[in-house]
Amino acid sequence: MGLEMIDAGWLSILPPVVAITLALITKEVYSSLFLGIFTGMCVYCFSTGRSLLQAVTYVFDMMAGKIGDNGYMIIFLVLLGSLVVIVTRSGGTAAYGQWAIKRIKTRRSAKLTTALLGLLIFLDDGFNCLTVGTVMRPITDKHGISREKLSYLLDATAAPICIIAPISSWAVAVASEVEEAGGLGAFVQTIPFNLYALLTIAMVFFLSATNFDFGPMKKAEAEPQLPAEYTEELSASRGTVLDLVLPILTLIVTAILGMAYVGGFFEGVSFSEAIGTNPVAGLTLGTFAGLLVALIMYLPRKIMTMKEFMTGIIDGIKTMIPALTILILAWALGGVCREMIGTGNFVSSVVSGGHISMSLIPAIVFAVAAFLSFSMGTAWGTFGILLPIVSMICAGPAGAEVLIPSLGATLAGSVYGDHCSPISDTTILASTGAQCDHLRHVETQLPYATLVAAVCFLGYIVAGFTRSAPITIIASLAMLGLVFLGITLAQKQGKKLSFAPKKS
Repeated sequence: MGLEMIDAGWLSILPPVVAITLALITKEVYSSLFLGIFTGMCVYCFSTGRSLLQAVTYVFDMMAGKIGDNGYMIIFLVLLGSLVVIVTRSGGTAAYGQWAIKRIKTRRSAKLTTALLGLLIFLDDGFNCLTVGTVMRPITDKHGISREKLSYLLDATAAPICIIAPISSWAVAVASEVEEAGGLGAFVQTIPFNLYALLTIAMVFFLSATNFDFGPMKKAEAEPQLPAEYTEELSASRGTVLDLVLPILTLIVTAILGMAYVGGFFEGVSFSEAIGTNPVAGLTLGTFAGLLVALIMYLPRKIMTMKEFMTGIIDGIKTMIPALTILILAWALGGVCREMIGTGNFVSSVVSGGHISMSLIPAIVFAVAAFLSFSMGTAWGTFGILLPIVSMICAGPAGAEVLIPSLGATLAGSVYGDHCSPISDTTILASTGAQCDHLRHVETQLPYATLVAAVCFLGYIVAGFTRSAPITIIASLAMLGLVFLGITLAQKQGKKLSFAPKKS
């Protein structure tokens, strides 16, 4: 925008405070972010003698500039949304369900297959919930697994895998928010410190491999409320399993090759350096290749017409509009704070001059992100607000060592809230995919998610003091194991452990 940054002092924290406060009050992230941006522009314009009209103009100038700076990511997200819709409509998921139902013979294998499939579909959380739910629901019904457990398995392998998969819509969004900290490279470094995602996935496989349950979920599993006809008919389709697998496999392989190509790997640049040069461009090429493969596979076999294919692309773009809106607003808010009113400089000076130990920052950030995400029901909105602030807090020499753990804690707290908030779109899609009563889904999974979150909080205290990912992970897994052991011993002693309120 060509404007010089000013030192706004305490007023520099007003934009994020306005955005967070309004988000908590209204439970609506779009207007909250917009008003945060507008507040920042008012601070800048009134401090420099400019008018209110100029503040409004600068809001849209900032948004337009950020759209231009992140054009590749916008293209990638709309292509990904299109691929998700087209693959779903091809009937590939239904074909997989028909294939799997003949081969999964036990209750344990049904749960493990649900968890594994949830991890394999890591491109997008909404696609994950609806696809895995559609495919596995007849199978889990057949084996007497409650809809509450199925919806938990869907929810617990959706956002947690998307937030640690380098090739996903979530990874690209996060990388764009931490560009100054290293972009996609910084995101990859946060993976070992994303304790909530890692511990949740570990818990999912533990619960799937055993009959361990507690709280409301234990009662739901003991008395599953299933429809009378559990072998519901999967939608008739000409699709095959390859119609699901091949386009997604093409995306993954071509995206990696695309990142290497764009970065100059085939011209002599090292692979690690090449894939970090412009990873979003590589992901865009991979997604486009996936769409081309889908086109080549579906049209000649008359699975869909060209008109239906293009309608799927348009509908896929529509599904990404909410996420893109949040991203554009978050980019603009971060731009106002970083480039115009000096929020980062001010916050860093306050933290370094205060009495807060930098070693406690990861745990504090995790708690703030968890509360904010649960209240708003959006992980994207939460890390869109907090990631720029956390990057600013840790920008100085004192915070450099806890930057990556703190970024990981921000993402972990955001995913916790997104996982269990009743107003989260992922939570809603998980209950929809499992065809489970939404409030029952929230009630039964909340104790599981909160147990993991409590262990994560302690784990981030360890991370803040050790700065070591292996020590943090081992300590956190040990704490989670001890909690499981305590619950098991309590159950064996006949103590019914329940997080549900007692009836008077």
